[in-house]
Amino acid sequence: MLIAASLPKIAGGVVLTLKLLVVSLLVGTGLGIGAALMRISGNRLLAWPSFAYSYVFRGTPMLVQLFIIYYGLSQFEGLRSSLLWPVLREPFWCAVIALSLNCGAYSAEIFRAAIRGVDQGLHEAGRALGLTPRQRFLYVTTPIAVRLALPAYGNEMIGLLKGTALVSMIAMNDITGVARTIVAKTFAPYEIFVAAAIVYLSITWVIQHGIRLAERHFNRYIKK
Repeated sequence: MLIAASLPKIAGGVVLTLKLLVVSLLVGTGLGIGAALMRISGNRLLAWPSFAYSYVFRGTPMLVQLFIIYYGLSQFEGLRSSLLWPVLREPFWCAVIALSLNCGAYSAEIFRAAIRGVDQGLHEAGRALGLTPRQRFLYVTTPIAVRLALPAYGNEMIGLLKGTALVSMIAMNDITGVARTIVAKTFAPYEIFVAAAIVYLSITWVIQHGIRLAERHFNRYIKK
């Protein structure tokens, strides 16, 4: 059966897909945390740039962002002669930049909503106990915000995994890129892309299971 025969070949793109996912997720999460803290800081000079960043990258397609970074930035002579060019000329790093910026924009809204969702009564309790604002944020707000953010953050991880498929448009051999190469040789798109879907579903299951375990850990003190 062509689907079963194609699975080992398509699995060859899993390593690149996972590299893109992990690196972009780490960078994007860092960007998201920073942007969320800027939004809730109460300082307009910090809040507006964060809002603009989130608005632009959530409001435009990831494929367009990838094309602008990979094809568009090379049009500037200043960049081609700068120290950034060894990075920007590589498809992998252009893909990481696009995926990270997109992930950061969505994560910022997830984290901001989670932080705002912490009951104000808990802040008052922390203040009554003599905790400083920093201590209240670290020991009261953060654990609860993480628990509140996990379901949406898990969805963002899965969305980012699916977004990695776009890198095949800039000639990268991720799962989708390998599948397209096989289709060009076999002229059997149905079977090959079904095999690719099976690989993506397998990775998605692992992510969902990991998020479920994390939710169980953070909810362990909640009475049901």
